[in-house]
Order: sequence, then C-alpha cells, then structure tokens
Amino acid sequence: MSQSKLFLSKTALITLLTCFVLSLKAQENFANKCVGKWEGMMYIYGKGQLRDSVPVELLVQKTNLDTVWKWKTSYLSKTMPAVKDYNLILKDVKSQTYATDEGGGIELMDYQFNNKLYSVFETHGVMLTSSYELLGNQLIFEVSSGKKLDDKKDVTNYSVLNLQRVVFKRIL
Repeated sequence: MSQSKLFLSKTALITLLTCFVLSLKAQENFANKCVGKWEGMMYIYGKGQLRDSVPVELLVQKTNLDTVWKWKTSYLSKTMPAVKDYNLILKDVKSQTYATDEGGGIELMDYQFNNKLYSVFETHGVMLTSSYELLGNQLIFEVSSGKKLDDKKDVTNYSVLNLQRVVFKRIL
C-alpha cells in the first residue's frame, strides 16, 4: 500500500473513531448525570431584595423506564414544608428535549444545551423561566418570574420580580 493511501486510511479511521466517540458523548443525557442526592440552600428574592432562605434536598433517581427519572424536591421550611415529586421524561433523544411531569396532565417542556436544562412557561399571567446547570458536583437551580409589561414595535417586555436560586452539592 502506498504512503498516501495508508495516510488516507489512517485519517479515515481516526475520523470514524472520533465521530463514534462524539456520538457516544452526545448520548449522555442530562438526567443521567444528575442521578443522586443533592442538598442546598434556596435563596428567595423579591424585587431585588433577599426575602427568605430555605434548606432544600433534591433526589434524582432512575426508574425502570430508560426515559423517565424521579425528580423529587423537598423544601425543608419549618413553617411551610413542601415536596414536589415529579418525573423528568426524555421526550426526544436526538434533540435532548425533556418534559417535567407535574402530574394531573401538567407537563413543562425542558430543553438541554450542553450541561444546562432550560424551561420557559406561563401560568396565570406570570412568565417563569427555570434552569438546572450541572457544574461538576454542583447543580445550580434557578427560577425567575415576572409579568408582561408592554407590547411595543414587535417586542413584548416582561418584568423579573422574583428569583429563587439554589446551589446544590451532591451528597450521594
């Protein structure tokens, strides 16, 4: 085999292996990376001012279905404890689109970009944005909310009145 053909064969093999590795890496989904138990403090802001803080636990578990994870958040407030026991469902593997199933027919769409999951939705006239960002052994959760301000020249503005933010640390 000539040197140029050998070089082309090696190049083609390296390219093929690189594509295979990148394809495997692309198949790693956000939810699998989040499996475990997490703890953090939620800081609650209103109109730019810190209003409260609450300890929070997040438990992410695989289920017997490959595309469904338990996503249970426990707010450990002494005065108003709450548990949100949801399922995170992988709706489309190729686009890494998820849905947070809150039960009762309510699903919030989530979109993965790299190590971050985004959701934007409106309920009762309030616009909410939420995100989970995985950074090593930290999972940062944020929810902001506000109301529609005005419509001017093809632009609709929304206020950002409230923010909830947790920096979770993986404990298991």
